[in-house]
This record gives sequence, structure tokens and C-alpha cells, in this order.
Amino acid sequence: MKYLKIPKERIGVLIGPEGETKKTIEDHTHVTLIIDSEEGEVILDNHNSEDPLGLLNAEDVVRAIGRGFSPEHALLLLKDDVELFLFDIRDYVGKKKTHIHRLKSRIIGTQGKTKNTMEQLTGAILCIHGHTIGIIADFEVMESAKKAIDMLLSGSKHASVYRYLEREMKHLRLGL
Repeated sequence: MKYLKIPKERIGVLIGPEGETKKTIEDHTHVTLIIDSEEGEVILDNHNSEDPLGLLNAEDVVRAIGRGFSPEHALLLLKDDVELFLFDIRDYVGKKKTHIHRLKSRIIGTQGKTKNTMEQLTGAILCIHGHTIGIIADFEVMESAKKAIDMLLSGSKHASVYRYLEREMKHLRLGL
């Protein structure tokens, strides 16, 4: 059994229309989701599950939905080679809202250009929500995507990050 807390405004997304998203998660992971919509608490009950990975997969999917990913993107985490990573922007600049907003803007870029370019180069899915930046990607790409986000959050120029990603993706494609 596992307890999670997600933002109340994301509870409806977790449940889905007519409970569809919740049911899909439960069917794929064999974990029962008990959702308290008043408090934003989610209990993951795996007593009926024989698969120990089911609880971990359900936890990742719920956490991803709670951090702003769409259910379609979050359900990709049910695949064996896909993982979730969350950056907390406050680790880079503290709790001041203007600093958090500035770093979120660096990751998103003008009209979403930076985010879209990084997604196109890596094939990863990025989600900027609240004070977090989430990445859903396969294992091969995840380290490069994490490094690129870290570079931007640490103040590297966008062009340097794009060059880094192009070089890394070329190495991955060639199997180097």
C-alpha cells in the first residue's frame, strides 16, 4: 500500500471521464486506487496484485498525472523501458515566485519553442507544472534529457543545449 498526495485540480484528470483513466490504471497495474477528492490523497492498494512492479507503475502514472501530464502521456510509463523524472525548480532558485517563473520561461521558451525543440530532438515528453519540470522518456534518452534541462536551469545558453542534444542523439542513433 502506498499513499500519494496530488494537487486537487488534478484529481478530475486522474479519475477521467466516467472513471475511465482510473479504471485503465487499475486494469493495467492490478492496483486499486482509492481517491479522496477533497484532500487530494490517493491510496494505492496492491493487496490483490501478485506483480510487485504494478505498485511502482501505478505510483509513477499517478505522480505524472499529478504533475501535469495528460493521462495518455502518463500511461506510457506502463511500458518497461519508459521512466519519469521530476525536477524541482526550487532546488535551483529557492521559493521566490519570480525566480521560479523565470526558469519556467527558460524551459518553455518563446511560444513554446524551447520545449518543442527539446521534445523533437529527444523524443521525450516535457511538462512544466507549478514548480516542477517533468520528463517522460525511454531509458536511453532520459540521461540526455535530464542533462539538457539541468543545463538550462543552471544558465547555459539555449544554442549550447541544442548542440549538446543533437550530438547526444546522433551518438544514440549510431549506437556509440
